[in-house]
Amino acid sequence: MKSLDRLGSKPASLPLSADDVVEFHAARLLLLFHLCGTANRIDGLTKMAKLDFFVRYPDFFEIARAAVAKQLEDAAPTHQENDSGVESAMVRHHYGPWDKRYYHVLAHLEARRLLDVTRNGKSYRLALTPAGVVAAKTLRERPSFASLAERMRVVKRTFGSKSGNVLKNLIYRLFNDEVGQRELGERIER
Repeated sequence: MKSLDRLGSKPASLPLSADDVVEFHAARLLLLFHLCGTANRIDGLTKMAKLDFFVRYPDFFEIARAAVAKQLEDAAPTHQENDSGVESAMVRHHYGPWDKRYYHVLAHLEARRLLDVTRNGKSYRLALTPAGVVAAKTLRERPSFASLAERMRVVKRTFGSKSGNVLKNLIYRLFNDEVGQRELGERIER
């Protein structure tokens, strides 16, 4: 019998990274639909991914926010001292930043009746169910999610009214080296 080390598995005693836990991503997306969406929904996977990108990459968000600040009243930086930057990295995909786990996490939320995913023409409408709204409100009120929730509120104020395509083009224009010039599937670093 081969040992686990030779099979490439990690020993069970090693700690899990939050990045490896589906529920970590599910909680963030619940909050994203609730706080960055309109009426607890986001229309389109592209818009969902781009809003999530700005939530997950605070430095990129601040640069993009400054680029559109002329149109906004509130352009003060949103970084908080305990803001640790990128918690979970994304990769370069055909339409900009993407997380390969999205389909798995969205199915996880849908199976738990927290999210309805429906076809809307060529796009998808991702809407929290009543149970999803309750779960998102519960998360929003927890101190451990306070910083994330506040960042999401600012992301929504800044980019919530923009389409996924507008956000994708903005990301490619501002972050061509960091995102646009990466190979497909390559990790986006900041």
